[in-house]
Amino acid sequence: MCSSDLKRIFIVIIVALFAGFGKSSFAQCVEDTLKVLFVGNSYTNSHNLIQIVSFISDQAETKLLTHQVVIGAATLREHWLGERGLKTKEIIREGEYDIVVLQEQSLGAINKGDSLRKYAKLLCDFIKEHGAKPYLYVTWAREKVPQYQETINQVYTDVARINQAIVVPVGKTWERAKQLRPTIGLYSSDGSHPSVLGAYLTACVFTAAILREIPEKLPTVLETTGKDGKSTVRIEVDSLDVIFCQKLAREVVLGW
Repeated sequence: MCSSDLKRIFIVIIVALFAGFGKSSFAQCVEDTLKVLFVGNSYTNSHNLIQIVSFISDQAETKLLTHQVVIGAATLREHWLGERGLKTKEIIREGEYDIVVLQEQSLGAINKGDSLRKYAKLLCDFIKEHGAKPYLYVTWAREKVPQYQETINQVYTDVARINQAIVVPVGKTWERAKQLRPTIGLYSSDGSHPSVLGAYLTACVFTAAILREIPEKLPTVLETTGKDGKSTVRIEVDSLDVIFCQKLAREVVLGW
């Protein structure tokens, strides 16, 4: 058999394989990864949250490729208007993201609900125009004012309903965690930002909310990138705490 005959046979085999592969199989391959952009401030940036989310998803069928645009205490208004050097809209426009997560400044739902509603709508519409799905990062009440959690939940839930966005109930999960374990250390020393455990629980909630599942086996030790982009930061979480976070995320998120 000559080489030209072998080439023809090879081409026929390849064509047959692709024909049998089918559109649904191709769709499954596309869904093996999801590109996620987190828009927010230090609550998003603390303890390399987005990297923890990505590492947890390594144990799932779909890998989350996470990116962020953040600056300390940033509001959705500042993200929309491009203040303080933020280029959020350009990043959304050019990034070809599947999901964009929006996080308002931590007291925004309490003190500036109208601003949150206005700029969340503008950003949600913009996100959908560029082919992505908007998610809302429902943050926790600060340690000294737990009574604010109900208001935070309600404001974000209303915004999500109006804008056809997905709620990520982080604050509700923290609230449930504190009910089950009143002494659990989710806050850092300032009573506002998350501890390592708080960030890990938050990452579990995001993974469950985006993938609609939480992997059975989760990492207890993570090697994340330092703020300089070069050094390595080692994060360790007790194995029993990991199980607690996993089960809690499954209970709250999948039952939301």
